[in-house]
Amino acid sequence: MNKGRAFDAREIAVFQRNEITDHQIYKNLSGKISGIKNRRILSQIADDEMRHYNVWKNYTRKDVGPDRFRVWFYMLVSTLFGSAFGLKLMENGEKKTHALYNRFPGSIKEVNGIVRDEEEHEQALLVLLGEDRLKEAGSLVPGLNNALVELMGVLAGFTFVLHNTTAVALAASIASIAVALSMAAASYLSTKNEQGGRNPFFASLYTGVASLFTALALIVPYLFLEDRTLCLGLSFFISVSITGIFNYYLSVVRNLPFKSRFLEMAGLIFTVTALSFLAGYAINYAFHYLMM
Repeated sequence: MNKGRAFDAREIAVFQRNEITDHQIYKNLSGKISGIKNRRILSQIADDEMRHYNVWKNYTRKDVGPDRFRVWFYMLVSTLFGSAFGLKLMENGEKKTHALYNRFPGSIKEVNGIVRDEEEHEQALLVLLGEDRLKEAGSLVPGLNNALVELMGVLAGFTFVLHNTTAVALAASIASIAVALSMAAASYLSTKNEQGGRNPFFASLYTGVASLFTALALIVPYLFLEDRTLCLGLSFFISVSITGIFNYYLSVVRNLPFKSRFLEMAGLIFTVTALSFLAGYAINYAFHYLMM
């Protein structure tokens, strides 16, 4: 390996804090994941991160606390999306750490050993993850994105045609059930034709329930407010927020760019919502004219 430039004191302090933060995250995740073997793997990685922390401490001569926000964030996403998702984020972090340390080979004698440990961590996490569950859940996201676009179009159209928020909520609920059943049926058929061995019934159930709860989130403003325009605006905000969460998950699971995909989906939702609102206006005007 070629020698790189030397570390400066600030960089070493950052590395030290990153290592103690990773130690805390792996330690917490080891208590959440199932399986004795998996817990042992994460505990070993946590111990390695603590050893790395002590290496950097020998140079800084001071204790550094973990990044509490980062620890909290990883615990939050692991709770919301499962431990496997949190580990996938950590696996991506191991890649970045490995690449960062490789920029400074030979400048500190212990770096080569830390680099080897980070490589082993990355491989251990890949084996531990298997990624089957992540990919299965990730395959659901494009369908839910489409459902969001469709349901926002339905809400926009009903918002103009129906002059009562309760009526809009009722009509949208019926449409949401139809969309959820349609998505569940499509998931059942596509899964049945796959060679991956997934259970078509559970795949369709998961898809249908996720779609239904997503739709209900968009309808909530219409249940409590009377201003239709405000309700539509809040539903649009909720849909964009959910799209952000969905696409963040997908970007992690499949290593896809987040920003471009999110902006594309947000633009589609806005376009479909606006066009559906105009369509509702046109249809309402046409029916009113014909009834005269």
